Amino acid sequence: MTPRIVVVVGPTASGKTELALRLCDAAGGEVVSADSQQVYRGLDIGTGKAGAAERARVPHHLVDVVPPDGAMTAARFAELADAAVADVARRGRAPIVAGGTGLYVRALLHGMFPGPGADAEVRARLEDEARATSVEALWARLAAVDPAAAARILRRDLRRIVRALEVYELTGTPMSAHQAAHDVARAPSRYPARVVGLDPPRAELHRRIDRRVDEMFAAGLVDEVQGLLARYPRTLGAFAAIGYREVIAHLLDGVALADAVLAVKRATRRYARRQLAWFRAEPAVAWHPSASEVPVAALAAWLKNAG
Repeated sequence: MTPRIVVVVGPTASGKTELALRLCDAAGGEVVSADSQQVYRGLDIGTGKAGAAERARVPHHLVDVVPPDGAMTAARFAELADAAVADVARRGRAPIVAGGTGLYVRALLHGMFPGPGADAEVRARLEDEARATSVEALWARLAAVDPAAAARILRRDLRRIVRALEVYELTGTPMSAHQAAHDVARAPSRYPARVVGLDPPRAELHRRIDRRVDEMFAAGLVDEVQGLLARYPRTLGAFAAIGYREVIAHLLDGVALADAVLAVKRATRRYARRQLAWFRAEPAVAWHPSASEVPVAALAAWLKNAG
């Protein structure tokens, strides 16, 4: 029998972690993270990973899966998440999927569009082009042929930029068009799922974002990035993540720390808007303005009555 799952989505700093932990407490569950940055080992503070106390309270899966220079795709995430969900359910626990990476959630619930496989020659040529010019220049080329895909990809996320251009070159069709053809609204869910979305009032969300960013810097984000830069080049794909690229600009380009903090807050607000736009296009999301208004007991009962 396919396990039932509850999926918690929403923008960064909206309270997903708090809600996921409450659901785990109520249903006897474990968290399966759906965050494309928390998969990287060593990127801890800037990605907002659950702390030691939270992980001791509830097991977390798909966190620290690959090294900073490792590769993770939505398809690979779905494979790993399937295995984690099956393992959690096999042990009589409830799988609670939580995260803000829309493509990961979509891949888990509805699968991926049947795109072409990797082409080593095309990828090598595109990566060489990025080294000869810049990652941002490669992103600009993507924006010219597939603006919808470019709008969802950070300008220094080389891996995703290369993949989008690869799909376009191999098929002659923008990747966003392939994804649109894979109609989520009509695609059956791969799991019996209840999807809960958190959408706090804008002013409250912005306050939460600002507070989280301040806490990250106070917790040692600059030191974390310094340690990573001692082992990896600034062109590392994982460093495209918000927080890391701004701190790198502070450490290597002379940007004042106060300006870097402000830049992180602004970028995080923009990212939160993109997350909300993505999840609002998803079917079957039950939206709530705060974690405290989610019917945790009812969701826990639904998970426990899987038989």
